[in-house]
Amino acid sequence: MTHSRIQIESAGESARAGRERSSHSLFARAFRPFFLAAGLYAPLAVAAWLGVWLGSLPAPGWLAPASWHAHEMLFGVVAAAIAGFLLTAAPVWTGRPALRGAPLAALVALFAAGRLAMLAAGTLPKALVAALDLAFLPCVAAVLARTVWRSGQRQNYGVVALVGVLALANAGVHAQALGVTADSASRALRFTADAVVLLIVVIGGRITPPFTTNALLRTGVTVSAASPPWLDRLAVSATALFAAVDLFAPRTAASGAFATVAGLAVAARMTGWQTLRTGRDPLVWSLHAGMAWVALGLGLVAAGDLGGFVPATAGLHALTAGAMGSMILAVMTRVSLGHTGRPLVLPRGAAAAYALVHAGAIARVGAALAPEETQRAWLVVGGLLWAAAFALFAALYARILLRPRVDGKEG
Repeated sequence: MTHSRIQIESAGESARAGRERSSHSLFARAFRPFFLAAGLYAPLAVAAWLGVWLGSLPAPGWLAPASWHAHEMLFGVVAAAIAGFLLTAAPVWTGRPALRGAPLAALVALFAAGRLAMLAAGTLPKALVAALDLAFLPCVAAVLARTVWRSGQRQNYGVVALVGVLALANAGVHAQALGVTADSASRALRFTADAVVLLIVVIGGRITPPFTTNALLRTGVTVSAASPPWLDRLAVSATALFAAVDLFAPRTAASGAFATVAGLAVAARMTGWQTLRTGRDPLVWSLHAGMAWVALGLGLVAAGDLGGFVPATAGLHALTAGAMGSMILAVMTRVSLGHTGRPLVLPRGAAAAYALVHAGAIARVGAALAPEETQRAWLVVGGLLWAAAFALFAALYARILLRPRVDGKEG
């Protein structure tokens, strides 16, 4: 009788523990809520922008509608993905405790408050909108700084600094909205895009080669995906210099020259990454495709800045809709599997999200190059395809992000 009672009590405790793990899974690690937020907010923000652009929705009373659109894609969708990845990866890199539980939930609430404030911009006081939106990135930078502090890994300090730079750029955008400056928003938004591209070059160069090597080893192919360290440094430094020049001398021969060097360095670095061997593994080739968009986007920027025969929006959207959109999906789909203890096998139907985001980016870049009478159709189709990619991610990965790890571990 006593033994049976112990078994029953033990089973009850296990069930309660299981329910508790399930109820708190969303805040077990940062990738869970922030990747889900990126997947949900991307189609919402694109739909809102299309509604404003087509005249179906009123324009927000905050700067120009195009500035609102750019801000929410960069400081909404992209910032969520960056926070989810870095706040998950930094503890792995350093061996320090990860942000989770109530502190993580508070940070997510802060992000959500910023998005609600931006959606209500024009009805709320501009100072309140700025305060709510500006609070998020400094908090992310502070958490990252605490994580990497005294880790002995100096290469990670640059990532913290870059998040801090993004926070300052966001302040530059709001400065114009508040009337403090006359024309800082457009330059700050463009610099933000360049800084995110730099982050992609840094992080993509750190994760893509080892992921590729390991994936090929699992198929019996014993080759190393790597590039010479000097070429890695050249790609990073050239991209950083391009971002700096593009801030102070945009659309000039100088910015075009640095974009050329950066694009060629990024492309050259990929020649050692065994890209052509990854075609059967979408979790791997998607990372390569995202980096290819970086090289293409920098090339289009260079062509526009040097020759003027390529519209500026072509290069811009190759770097944003193309590089950022595809790389974010590539990272979120992989990290969400690995950090929940699941096999690195893409869920059924998820490859369509890759196809949709690339098709949407191609249509958006093509709109800048298409005849004027067809641009409207290209823009609408591109936006809908791109938004559908993230909506599909959210639909397929919500159950993964909301449930406990399948191997019973924390995270």
